[in-house]
Amino acid sequence: MIFASLMFSMMNVCVYAIGLNEPELSPIFVSFVRLLINLIILLVPALLAGNSISLLGDFRLSLWLRGLFGSLALMLSFASIQMIGPGESAFLASSSVFFVALLGPLVLHQKNSGLVWLAILGAMAGLALLFEPRFGGHDFLGRAFALGTGFLAALAYLMVAKAGRSNSTRSIIFYFCFIGVAIHLAYFGYFGYRLPKSTYVWGLIFAGGISASIAQFYMTLSYQIAPAALVSAASYLSPVLSLFWSVVLFSRTPDHKALAGCALVLAFGVMLPFLSAVGKK
Repeated sequence: MIFASLMFSMMNVCVYAIGLNEPELSPIFVSFVRLLINLIILLVPALLAGNSISLLGDFRLSLWLRGLFGSLALMLSFASIQMIGPGESAFLASSSVFFVALLGPLVLHQKNSGLVWLAILGAMAGLALLFEPRFGGHDFLGRAFALGTGFLAALAYLMVAKAGRSNSTRSIIFYFCFIGVAIHLAYFGYFGYRLPKSTYVWGLIFAGGISASIAQFYMTLSYQIAPAALVSAASYLSPVLSLFWSVVLFSRTPDHKALAGCALVLAFGVMLPFLSAVGKK
């Protein structure tokens, strides 16, 4: 999970750098290439092994919804990164952990303990500090997109919990990529698209896509071989690294309120999976 977090943070850096070098290039095109790379990496080995039909799973609704929610979350995520930077957008997007805990009792019929509810409230206070617009222009919209990313990602994770009961990890990832590519093509058909002008930006796009594909593989693997609470806590290294790269590479240093918000989100985010695990015992 530590390695996956590093790769996710590198993806965020690439997405933001693309916006700086070609601001007229839509982040939707960047997210499309990211999904396409992931789909190719998934499909080619399956086709060579002659078991591509296994990727289709059992066609249950939660697989399709996982693809829908996950794809929309990705599109909002890339847009928010380019608007407000990789650091604060990553912390706002990490709200997915708290939305999962908030919606879990309704969707998965899981009860939350009093300590879990306190952790959720503490995290929401941190998100409120982060959500406050600071720079004008597209700042509010970027923060809204980042928070929307967290909410949609939470819905996607809840669908994974449902679909994962009878489907393989490869099938779940396949639906995410396949439905995502279809949504992007529909978007391009209506709004149009433009290609990157420079080979440097193309390189950033492919580097981001490969980083994301590697990150997704190791993230999935980590949940299969390690305790979920430990993996979930370790996943918060991703927004920490994204914030670090944002400051070091792009000189985007959050103000005191934003840093306090990041600290609250980080503290309660690391605590939440352990509190949830204790509440189930």
